[in-house]
Amino acid sequence: MTARPIAVVGAAAAGLAAVEALRRFGWRGPLTLIGDEPHLPYDRPPLSKQLLHGVWESERLLLRTTEQLDPLGLDLRLGTRATALDTATRTLTLDSGERLGCAGVIIATGVAARTLPGADRIAGVHTLRTLDDALALRARLAGPGRRLVVVGNGVLGCEAAAVARELGHDVTLVGRDPVPMARTVGAEVGALLAEEHRARGVRLVTGAVDGFETTSAEGEAAAEGAAAGTGGAPGGPAVTAVRLTDGTRLPADTVLLAIGSEPAVGWLRGDPALDTTDGLRCDAYCAAAPGIYAAGDVARWDHPAHGLPLRFEHRLNATEQGMAAARNLLAELAEETRAAAGTDPATDTAATTTADEAPAPAQERRPFAPVPYFWSDQYDIKIQAYGLTDGADQVETTVLDRAERRTVALFGRGGTAVGVLAAGLPPRQLRALRAVVATPVPWEEARATVRAVTTG
Repeated sequence: MTARPIAVVGAAAAGLAAVEALRRFGWRGPLTLIGDEPHLPYDRPPLSKQLLHGVWESERLLLRTTEQLDPLGLDLRLGTRATALDTATRTLTLDSGERLGCAGVIIATGVAARTLPGADRIAGVHTLRTLDDALALRARLAGPGRRLVVVGNGVLGCEAAAVARELGHDVTLVGRDPVPMARTVGAEVGALLAEEHRARGVRLVTGAVDGFETTSAEGEAAAEGAAAGTGGAPGGPAVTAVRLTDGTRLPADTVLLAIGSEPAVGWLRGDPALDTTDGLRCDAYCAAAPGIYAAGDVARWDHPAHGLPLRFEHRLNATEQGMAAARNLLAELAEETRAAAGTDPATDTAATTTADEAPAPAQERRPFAPVPYFWSDQYDIKIQAYGLTDGADQVETTVLDRAERRTVALFGRGGTAVGVLAAGLPPRQLRALRAVVATPVPWEEARATVRAVTTG
């Protein structure tokens, strides 16, 4: 009998971590890695920083070279998109029409950049999610004196605005919230970031986009009633201004839409066994269905320590969850093989492994309970956060040095400290702050610890 592979759908950080962990934990059967981009696995955080700035080239973003991937013995399917999944038989359908029966599946498809209608019609309007997106925007910013409007003042928008300003461009940062990154870092830390952006020459505007003004290839002015997205077709209209709902007109020859992302789960919605509300819903072990696991930005799983479903779009989580999903899938497959041992092969189903699939040595199935971590680099400021900062109902910020933007903030929910953020602190203090929220603790206890760490 031909052995069925484990398939990992998504060839970025989470998918790469998963295939490497599967081999490391002993899976000897076929292993397929599917990625919809044509590129080898690469790192995404530098897209909005070092790559956009031009201090790194795309080769430096590669997480593994072809030579480094070769020992894994992968069936590597780059430039290939999964279009459907039948969880009952663990069968993937690919955009080529091929149906791939699998021993197990790990879904690591990440997220897609949100855009606005008309994305393919207006030149100079970009999103920033993929390597190709970043290279296109970098090429646009290679010329001098661009008038860039960044729509969206979250993490991505702020990072890109900082890079563009350092490159010498005229930059306007537009957000629905009056304070940049407020939902992630809190109002006071956001206000410090706003001060830094203004000091560097960025114009901050509060508002919502109503549409774009454009100029046709022949130079005739036109009003584009629908908002626009990326790139634009050659010879089509080019952006000349961003129009806000209050009538404000922001001149622009380049626009970056940094208005968030959507989990890449559209291809999974045909299977009733899967919950695709805000990502792929998983249990504490990262399992979405028997033999089906998820990792990275796309996964919304039950975090044991926080007691609520969590989806976390940050780099370190992708790697850690890819490894956890691999371990737990192998544990499940080993149990299936033991349960099927001694049965009549004629009664075996496609949803169980076979002897030919060479199951890995048994792994312990463990809940995935990381301490979430993210960072953001803007100008000379490095923000680092542990735990949960979004959705806090209590935030206490201590500004240690306003001129140096050195600060620490504690985040709580329901009387419990769940997250901590710092800027400008040395590694020793950062490690101590991480320990404060490794598990949720009472608010007052966490406050006292933070105070001791930052004043000691």
